[in-house]
Amino acid sequence: MRLMSLVSALVIGVSATFGVSAQTKSPTPLITYDIQYHPTIAKNGMVVSQEYHASEAGLEILRAGGNAVDAAVATGFALAVTHPQAGNIGGGGFMMVYLAEEDKTIAIDYREMAPAAAHRDLFLDANGDVDNALARFSLKSSGVPGTVMGLTQALEKYGTLPLKQVMQPAIRLARDGFEMTWALQDSLTRYKPRLERDPISLKLFYKADGSPYVAGEVFKQPELANALEEIANKGADGFYKGWVADAIVEKMKTSGGLITHKDLENYVAKEREPIVGTYRGFKVVTMPPPSSGGIHVVQMLNVLEGYDMAAEGHNSAGYIHRLTETMKYAYADRSKWLGDPDYFNVPRAALTDKNYAAEIRGKIKLDRATPSTEIAPAPKLPRESHDTTHFSVMDKAGNMVANTYTLNFTYGNSKSVDKAGFLLNNEMDDFSAKPGVPNAFGLLGGEANAIEPGKRPLSSMTPTFLFKDGKPLMATGSPGGSRIITTVLQTILNVMDFGMNAQAATSVPRFHHQWFPDKIYTEAGFSLDTRRILAKMGHDVSLDPVKGRVGVLGAEQSVMMTPDGYITGAADPRRPGSHAAGF
Repeated sequence: MRLMSLVSALVIGVSATFGVSAQTKSPTPLITYDIQYHPTIAKNGMVVSQEYHASEAGLEILRAGGNAVDAAVATGFALAVTHPQAGNIGGGGFMMVYLAEEDKTIAIDYREMAPAAAHRDLFLDANGDVDNALARFSLKSSGVPGTVMGLTQALEKYGTLPLKQVMQPAIRLARDGFEMTWALQDSLTRYKPRLERDPISLKLFYKADGSPYVAGEVFKQPELANALEEIANKGADGFYKGWVADAIVEKMKTSGGLITHKDLENYVAKEREPIVGTYRGFKVVTMPPPSSGGIHVVQMLNVLEGYDMAAEGHNSAGYIHRLTETMKYAYADRSKWLGDPDYFNVPRAALTDKNYAAEIRGKIKLDRATPSTEIAPAPKLPRESHDTTHFSVMDKAGNMVANTYTLNFTYGNSKSVDKAGFLLNNEMDDFSAKPGVPNAFGLLGGEANAIEPGKRPLSSMTPTFLFKDGKPLMATGSPGGSRIITTVLQTILNVMDFGMNAQAATSVPRFHHQWFPDKIYTEAGFSLDTRRILAKMGHDVSLDPVKGRVGVLGAEQSVMMTPDGYITGAADPRRPGSHAAGF
């Protein structure tokens, strides 16, 4: 089934590329899906993640009678072993949970928190300029990790199986090892110059002589296995107290970090009210702040609902123009109005109001681009108010989980905790170190996202659910830094406006704009004619999000229910190793 899915995606990918419209107007979509990309199909449950072993770990728990939350927690801990680039117990993230029997959605915020010693000017040098090395690669860049609290709390409240059972696949993968994959070998080889600066990271991820493991060789992580067993036996206390906490604090003391025992003991995962929107008869339920993604996905859908997007033709110049102009306004608002709601009054109702969307739509010129320099965050609103990873799970009862978590950069700040075997995050760089100065993803921010003790940095992570006719339809999300929001937006538009199945919606070419820099970044697959039309409209179209090369945008991992009750899984072919596992 997996091989057939990949072959189908490659074959249909060619026809889809040649079917992209170069016109600004088309009465019907030019890509037809009589033969669609083939998703993986199952009846009882599906797990889709960025790594084979992790998806299979979740599937093992589903087969054992677990529900979607049980499988998600198993997958999350397994990714900490097999996908250390972003899978983690040293980072944080967001989990959306849908309970079918109660028809209830819960948004779990387990984003990292700033240590008590953090302060507004933490990353400024003597001249008042941002010291990017300090903000991104020192231990001061580490926020208090939230993953362990988030996963264990979700399991305790909404799972059905004991933690020890759910964590066994991850512990086994760490203790007994797994065959090094080509994707992980390639990643560890490319990032060795950064990882080897930390003696503990060098010891954990490379051979005794410092060379990388080769694909096919067994890679074991006994220190991480010990930490995971401590968590399995003691729950969150096995991480935030005891010897694992001692190891974290020792690392901080010896290398200039800020996290203390009290910071660890004071960490809390929070349940928040999801963001809910509607679009052409679909209900969209997504992550609230400190995610910026949910609010801005709904905000952009509200704007786009005023256009006949299907009539424009999928990925036509007219379609791309309307989305791009909408993206500019959303990312401009993000720079001013989004932050941790515990510290800043985020005007969520105002930003997602359809009347406000109509105001934005009234400013968009359909025949030419508006320069980003002429677009600013709304001065006031109506009263009310690159390496991450995502996985999605659905079980036969219709329960869903969409989980996105991260270390921020690939391998975080590249520093690891001795004796516990895991990497630390550099999420403090997601704060606005100085108003108006872009972070590592080029995103601008201001007072709402300034550094404060105990505060959670703003994030683009956007785990999202779709519902149709009151029934669960899709769980989706993506990594990609600032590009997460636009990736999720385009994927759900592919389903809602063009009727694509999960694999087609995931696989077709994507593009991105984030206000500044004023460029449309595109993947390969957009015709030269389309690009020329966009250029004539005043758009700066770049093939590359990274260093002038053709790149990829995001890595959606989605599950979707078919009308006849089957569960389909779509692993994004953009990332090697992505895997949909179902039964």
